[in-house]
Amino acid sequence: ACAVGRPLRAAVRCQADGTCFSAHLANGSYAEARSACGRRRVDLAWVSGEPELRLLVELLAAAAPAPSLFWVGLKRNASTCTDTGQPLRGFSWEGAGGGAAPQEVPAALGRWAKEPVRSCLTARCAGLHLAAAAAPGGGPNWGWKE
Repeated sequence: ACAVGRPLRAAVRCQADGTCFSAHLANGSYAEARSACGRRRVDLAWVSGEPELRLLVELLAAAAPAPSLFWVGLKRNASTCTDTGQPLRGFSWEGAGGGAAPQEVPAALGRWAKEPVRSCLTARCAGLHLAAAAAPGGGPNWGWKE
């Protein structure tokens, strides 16, 4: 999932403030996904609040059948320990759009499909996992997953 400045094609969703996301389907690593976004002159997506998250989840749910895992700009560096007391568990957003990505996020964004491995030794990446079962209320069931 890339963060884009303007719509590129049909698999794009935008907010009124101009924040846009696009979905690109391919099997690959985090590094490959990051590179693919870079070739489009955009970055892997990151979200700072619930409206952006809803938009991104809706886009990805429409783009591919569940269960699916989509790379976003969520990464934990080797020197950062897993922190179960934080919504993102020590992961943070890689900067996007030439600016600094938010480091603190609302607790509502701390939904993990599977808790990350407790470690301080290796860099880890996380993606947005969409489950096959619908969430309570009928929307897509999502969570972060290493």
